[in-house]
Amino acid sequence: MAGRGRPRRFDRDAALATAMELFWRHGYEGASLTMLTSAMGITPTSLYAAFGSKDDLFREAVRLYNSPERSAIPKALALPRTRDAVEALLRESADAYTDPATPAGCMVFTAATNLGADRGHIGRLLADCRRDTLAEIRERIERGTAEGDMPAGADAAALACYVQTVMEGLSAQARDARPREDLDAVIDIAMLGWDAAAGAAGGS
Repeated sequence: MAGRGRPRRFDRDAALATAMELFWRHGYEGASLTMLTSAMGITPTSLYAAFGSKDDLFREAVRLYNSPERSAIPKALALPRTRDAVEALLRESADAYTDPATPAGCMVFTAATNLGADRGHIGRLLADCRRDTLAEIRERIERGTAEGDMPAGADAAALACYVQTVMEGLSAQARDARPREDLDAVIDIAMLGWDAAAGAAGGS
């Protein structure tokens, strides 16, 4: 029918999921346009028509990666006790980073590797994502203080940064193919550090 245009001949959601995995595995720069279109089963023209540009595709891929259905963060931070929430966040992140069905590590921590000088906006996008996660962790710790399961003097900002730093380290170790049990051992030690910093009586 006139005016309706030609229907797309590919599954946009499936194509986006494929692009997300490529960006996750190879980073923004490493996932070339040729690699993307080949894996997605579309032409460059179709990619531009469906997503706008490689940058726009990457932004959508990051949103998909961080969606509530995929992220371990909302479920973990919803646990009633702050220490349990933090430990669950670390354990579930380690599970995700070492899942053999997906690329190793965290896309938000790794996709900005080796960005060109003209790709600062991509680095800023991922930095914004990390700041959002940091804010979520800090808010959960502050809620724990307000609810009385964290000591009143707990430094929520420093503790949140500590947790996110451990997450980034777990991602790096997963990318280096460290065994899952090694990551669990790191988390065991990290939780000892949490107890020492938060206060063993108030934070446990």
